[in-house]
Amino acid sequence: MKLLTRDQIDVLSRFKSEKYLTTSFFLDSDKSQKNKKEIQVAVKNLLTIGRTRLDSLDLSKENRASLCRDLDKINEYCSQNLSSSNSQGLALFSCQGERFWQDIHLPHPPRNRILFDRNPYMRPLSAILGKYRHIIAFLFDRREARWYEVFMEEIKLLESLTSDVPSKVKEGGFEGTQAKRIERHIEAHLHDYFKKAAQTTFDLFKKNHFDWIFLGCEDKYFSDFEPFLHAYLRERLKGRLKAKPTDSCDKILRESVDLENRLNKAEEDELVRRLVAELESGGRAVSGIKETLRRLNQVEVQNLIVTHNFSAEGKICPRCKFLYLEELLCPNCQVKTERALDVVDEAIEAAMKKHAEVRHITPPSKLDRYGKIGAFLRYKV
Repeated sequence: MKLLTRDQIDVLSRFKSEKYLTTSFFLDSDKSQKNKKEIQVAVKNLLTIGRTRLDSLDLSKENRASLCRDLDKINEYCSQNLSSSNSQGLALFSCQGERFWQDIHLPHPPRNRILFDRNPYMRPLSAILGKYRHIIAFLFDRREARWYEVFMEEIKLLESLTSDVPSKVKEGGFEGTQAKRIERHIEAHLHDYFKKAAQTTFDLFKKNHFDWIFLGCEDKYFSDFEPFLHAYLRERLKGRLKAKPTDSCDKILRESVDLENRLNKAEEDELVRRLVAELESGGRAVSGIKETLRRLNQVEVQNLIVTHNFSAEGKICPRCKFLYLEELLCPNCQVKTERALDVVDEAIEAAMKKHAEVRHITPPSKLDRYGKIGAFLRYKV
């Protein structure tokens, strides 16, 4: 299935086996950048890495057998499905000891990796989902209006409307009186058309709950149309498109994705700028993995900011689930800590469970100078 909603990540986050480890497998399957043979070699290499890593782990007989079946099932799935798949990335999660399996096709290529851990490794899914907004691209002229849903670099026509606005006329009649009367008639039709288009946009918003609006129209119509938009919609109006309602879906999609990427980059830059400003003024922010983990353990993190693909080994307390870099004993409960293969991933999962917002920052950025991770806090340090 395709990665579409945060609910899919939440379902995965709730899966945990008390007895068996789970295998998480991520593959860059972007055929625009790699040929079939290169992708097959990548699968083979990842499975070889998995088997080598499996041999080095101290596991029970049952757990080892479950992981071996995971690798076999992943190999079988890739052999049968990769040739026909058009997705740019693939995420597979398996715990055959619990008969658990999930395959998710990704709109963005992840880093190739295979992991064995207590939980499914969800960070790449969270990072990819964070790249995309639900967008409605609304394009209109005086004759026609079209509404498209744009999400994860795919486009779908939602609604269309044809106006009954009469054509413009030349000056005529006694001192142009007749022409002026016709122009007023045309303006009344335009008024009704814009009003109906705005209502349709609001109806689509209530049904689809999109995040952003991209509007495509001539400048002369924009100022007349905008007042009809509901206040909720004006807040979501994020950019203008040059595309026309008669343009192809491919052209509208390309322009919408380009605008989305530019807006996301601007948002990331502004977020990091705000974090740095808070840090330098001694405000409600921290940076660096050690201090960020400490504040996360104390439930003080409101927004977690992390560089995409940043990772580090660490420790986790099996009792209170607190996260550390090096502590052998949990300072909170004095229980021996366990190794966390990626404590950054554990931090992201913990933040999500504590209802903190997580934002992944595309490198390079100024966040690199501050330990590649930081957080806005609920309270001043």
